[in-house]
Amino acid sequence: MRAEDETEYVAYVRARLPVLHRTAYLICGDAHLADDIVQTTLTKLYRHWRRAAAAEDTDAYVRRMLLRTYLDDRRRGWFRIRLLPQAPDRTAARSPDVEERDTVRDLLAGLPPAQRTVLTLRFLCDLPVAEVADLLNCSTGNVKSHTSRGLAKLRHRLDLETCTDNRAGG
Repeated sequence: MRAEDETEYVAYVRARLPVLHRTAYLICGDAHLADDIVQTTLTKLYRHWRRAAAAEDTDAYVRRMLLRTYLDDRRRGWFRIRLLPQAPDRTAARSPDVEERDTVRDLLAGLPPAQRTVLTLRFLCDLPVAEVADLLNCSTGNVKSHTSRGLAKLRHRLDLETCTDNRAGG
């Protein structure tokens, strides 16, 4: 890779790394797996930086790479799981909206993978229906269907939580 290409690559990664990690985390629901997915995606991006930089929309190109990396990882199966003798320590910086973030993460984790992926891309990455359909290689109707069903499940679960909280508090 030429020095100027490498400089562009590093600048791009520095600017987009938090967004890529957030997207991967929301799609897969596991911080460590999200790290692996982002790292694999960035390795592939390094190898194909010229093609990505020449794309009409570099962010869309990289999102597609990230999503394909996630789907490839899911297809590999259980044999890639590494067992540890004990759970690793997890310390995370907390911000004022921790409860809301945890609620959204828990609600998304309860959805089937396709609905979780569509809702993450549509609302948390703010992508239009057509772009999500293109990323997932499906029809816009399929994206709309997953969106509708996913939002209905989220509303239902939120209603259940609200009812439970009201009973506990009252």
